[in-house]
Amino acid sequence: MTTVCNHGNYLVERVTFASSRLQLAGALHVPDGVPGPLPAVVILGPFAYVKEHAPLQYATRLADEGYLALAFDCSHHGESAGEPRRLEEPLRKVADVRAAIDYLAGRPDVDADRVVGLGIGEGAAEMLRASVDDERVRAVVAISGVYRDRENDVERAGGDDLRGGRIGFADAELRLAERLERARAATARFRDVDEVDYLPVVDPKRDDVALPGRDAWDWYNGRSGRGLWENRYAVMGDVAYLEFESLSAARDLRVPLLMVHGEHSYGPSSARRHFDAATRVPKQLLSDAGAVHYDYFDDPSTIDRTVAGVAQWLRGHA
Repeated sequence: MTTVCNHGNYLVERVTFASSRLQLAGALHVPDGVPGPLPAVVILGPFAYVKEHAPLQYATRLADEGYLALAFDCSHHGESAGEPRRLEEPLRKVADVRAAIDYLAGRPDVDADRVVGLGIGEGAAEMLRASVDDERVRAVVAISGVYRDRENDVERAGGDDLRGGRIGFADAELRLAERLERARAATARFRDVDEVDYLPVVDPKRDDVALPGRDAWDWYNGRSGRGLWENRYAVMGDVAYLEFESLSAARDLRVPLLMVHGEHSYGPSSARRHFDAATRVPKQLLSDAGAVHYDYFDDPSTIDRTVAGVAQWLRGHA
């Protein structure tokens, strides 16, 4: 009996490419037996991610849909170069996306006129900016995005305490201000004595971490650990991180936008503000009533449904 499998019809190439003189490491998922040149997707993941996290989940499925899909470690993370380690700077990631497109555009099996940017979590906000800054991105897909405007930054800083009513918005604003002060002090310390201050990305009880709250702890430390990821980030990077916003990128967007935001994804008001701000492009908003934020990162059934919708949309836009 012959069995036809719709999954796993791809080859994985370990690739490297340069971004501002740093060597980045990626995994390119190439549809097997499909003649090129093919459309390509560049993927950015959540805060402090490595390529084996959510990007891998999307790359494998997109390759089965006929796209060359690149999951890669950004500068300062995973197998890619860059010191200090675990430095989170959104515009650095935007530059890495440009470098990834440079690499893909040089491959004979890539259709350079059909490059798509896909961002998950924090990567959605960064990919919006990359899609504005690089005209080679022909469509952008934003999945369960953590979008960057002031109100959403404050809500994220408040974490479970704000959501549970234990603190007010003003207290959450104070936490955000304290985070910026820590970052400035860490920057001065690095400049003066060449030492890097680190804090955890997640912790179930602390409110001074990058992503406070039990849900973030459970996913990052539990479901995504697997020896691939360090629970720390360079505090000095928060200066650039907190200066970054993505609402202006949504306003300036000139390519089609697909936004996927679950009923229980973080920041629904911010997602709506960003979607509404994109007034000059064809756009669509998809919502999955049953999905929570982290389901979009690694839940197989949620990602299967999401990628099926993404692929259908892309066939008409990129």
